[in-house]
Amino acid sequence: MAKRHWENREYLKASLGSSGMAAHICWFLGIVFAVLGIIADAANITPGLTSMGWFLLAIVTLMVSITMFFGMGLAWYLITTDRKKEE
Repeated sequence: MAKRHWENREYLKASLGSSGMAAHICWFLGIVFAVLGIIADAANITPGLTSMGWFLLAIVTLMVSITMFFGMGLAWYLITTDRKKEE
């Protein structure tokens, strides 16, 4: 049976940089979508989506970024525990 991605320590440690960048990009996009929703609601305009659509899009992207941040935390934990074992 193949190992799952969270059971492979080397894969998690190697993907720390790319998942960190993706998490920060998703977090930034979530904030931008929320601001667009606030501006669209205050100005009574629909820039592509309704204001509720922008808020829902912001919620989804922020939830995705939170899951990526959990992966980063796990990778940092594995790196620090491996370094402590080496000492």
